[in-house]
Amino acid sequence: MRRRVRGLEFGRKKERKINLSLFQEIIVWILEIAVTVVIAVVFTYFFGVRSTVIGPSMSPQLEDGDEVLIDRFMYKFISPKSGDIIAFLPNGNTNTHYYLKRVIAVPGDTVQIKDGSVYVNGEEFREEIETARMEDAGIAGSEMTLAEDEYFVLGDNRNNSEDSRYANIGNIREDYIIGKAWFVISPREKLGFIQ
Repeated sequence: MRRRVRGLEFGRKKERKINLSLFQEIIVWILEIAVTVVIAVVFTYFFGVRSTVIGPSMSPQLEDGDEVLIDRFMYKFISPKSGDIIAFLPNGNTNTHYYLKRVIAVPGDTVQIKDGSVYVNGEEFREEIETARMEDAGIAGSEMTLAEDEYFVLGDNRNNSEDSRYANIGNIREDYIIGKAWFVISPREKLGFIQ
């Protein structure tokens, strides 16, 4: 029989038990949080760039002060198409706000504005939205052919829009395009996808 020693025992080490299931659960939580943060950052960077509409040029689709989300991911794989509302920096100027306009013509197309209507490749451009006849054709009064990296854009409010008709904006180069405006987040009554 062993005799039990009472009192302090400095020489004896206590055995520590590691709770493996708790340790595994903590590791899983850390990984889940890390994955969630990465997904949130990627989603925000590519799909959640927020921009405020400045001015009435896209009325009635988008009004001054509306806040929209810009998809910067889509145009890395496909090119903008006619009818898309794009966000771009005029002449690549990074010291200005994003301009939002509708793509009317794509690279290689010919564009002309005559008698208040837009003609793309010799045919009158038909739109899903209703727009007023244009009072000022600007530089598009003469037929122009877009280069392989250029887009012709107009505001929906045709007679109150600074767009490709004017030399200070002109045709939009592909590398000046930030992305596609895809969702209105404010005001709440307009919350939804952009047509």
